[in-house]
Amino acid sequence: MYCYHNPMGEVFIEKHVHQKAQFLYTEGGLVYVKNETEEFYLPARHFMWIPPGVEHAIYPSSPKVVMRNLYFPVHESDHPFYFTQGIYPANDMLMQLLLFTEKWNGNICPTEKDKFPIVEAFKVLLPQISNRPILLNLPLANDERLKRVTNLLRKDLSKNWTLTDIAKQFLVSERTLHRLFKKDMSISFIRYYTLLRIFTAIEYIIEGRYTIAEIALMVGYSSLPSFSNTFTKIVGKRPTEYYKSNYISTMSKA
Repeated sequence: MYCYHNPMGEVFIEKHVHQKAQFLYTEGGLVYVKNETEEFYLPARHFMWIPPGVEHAIYPSSPKVVMRNLYFPVHESDHPFYFTQGIYPANDMLMQLLLFTEKWNGNICPTEKDKFPIVEAFKVLLPQISNRPILLNLPLANDERLKRVTNLLRKDLSKNWTLTDIAKQFLVSERTLHRLFKKDMSISFIRYYTLLRIFTAIEYIIEGRYTIAEIALMVGYSSLPSFSNTFTKIVGKRPTEYYKSNYISTMSKA
């Protein structure tokens, strides 16, 4: 097993592959993890499990982001959890075990009797406390027309785009655009746009520079209750609750 805690000195970690599975925990901001088909939004107090052999790139929302990583060997007989990538909330038990490892760096071998049982227990517990992944991911467009569409949506979320607006902007019919989203990304325009707005709102909340009302407007919601209800359905917490639960003070001081 291998343990690595570090502030994000790099702006972007290029695509790479590990022979071991990666447990990635972040604090101080949002981390984007991108593979060939989708982009994951990993917020503070959550972790992502990346199976071995999955090519991925990593980049943070801020240079203040700290990543805490544990790399585990995975065997064919292991629980199915270890072979599926996903984002999960980090509960108190996991946080306490992670605290044990925050001063460790490098290989953790079976001969290290003071350390190895902790990381071994860490791996064994993961499937038991991570029952259902949180769907904090968006598909990536392959079609060049859709790439231009999604780039436009990302560029100005404060404008409340409709499918009609986008179709006129790119001189295609609404039906064609709807079919493109379904065929290329297996998601509807409305669903994609909603997730993009809420995931961007998460980033703004973590930054801590804006009020919830300001963030709602920044991602295209003129109604604060509508924004709050949509956020809660997707994230599982109201925006104000999410803001309060983002950081663990004992670790953010590390």
